[in-house]
Amino acid sequence: MKKYLLLTILLGLFAAGKGQARQSAAEKEIIASMDDATSKWNKGDLDGYMALYDASATMMTSGGRVGIDSIRRIYVVHYFQDGQPKQQLAYANYQLTMLGKDYALLTGRFILKPNDKLPERHGAFSLTMVRRKDGWRILHDHSS
Repeated sequence: MKKYLLLTILLGLFAAGKGQARQSAAEKEIIASMDDATSKWNKGDLDGYMALYDASATMMTSGGRVGIDSIRRIYVVHYFQDGQPKQQLAYANYQLTMLGKDYALLTGRFILKPNDKLPERHGAFSLTMVRRKDGWRILHDHSS
């Protein structure tokens, strides 16, 4: 009986370790995707930044939930000018919660860096992420 109990405990620890490794790999992939998108934003590559969003993505705005075309329009109208970002973007304080094998909640802070025309703007975000064949994508964005 003691052998079975010990075996059960060891198998449980092994399975927990594998789950943590998977989460750790997912976290690394998601953070790398966020960093890559940030780099694209800062270079003025809005299409490259938007590639982080799933085709079915939504965003919560003060007027309600909007789809991918409206998300892009928001960025073009409010955050870009003449094909360049009005401010450089950075993210901080990532916290990841896995919501299953292929879904995750990523929270953190965004920072739009100050420049000679605009002061620093910052806030919090929560992103529902989905794993697709080509990597992790934003399924829903709520930033404030």
